[in-house]
Amino acid sequence: MATSSITKNFVISGQKQVEMFVDAIESSANNRPVRVPVAARELTDTNDIIKLMEKRKKANVAKR
Repeated sequence: MATSSITKNFVISGQKQVEMFVDAIESSANNRPVRVPVAARELTDTNDIIKLMEKRKKANVAKR
């Protein structure tokens, strides 16, 4: 996970290293992935969930 890398201690010294670090942060902030909206609904009814799982089983059998 990306957050594990920021838990390390590191030292930035010198103007050039500071500028490189800031440029890297700005670059990563500007290169975020585009969010794509997804249509979805929550299944709470047991019968609906069973139907979905049966559909999934049939789809997976066809791939074998």
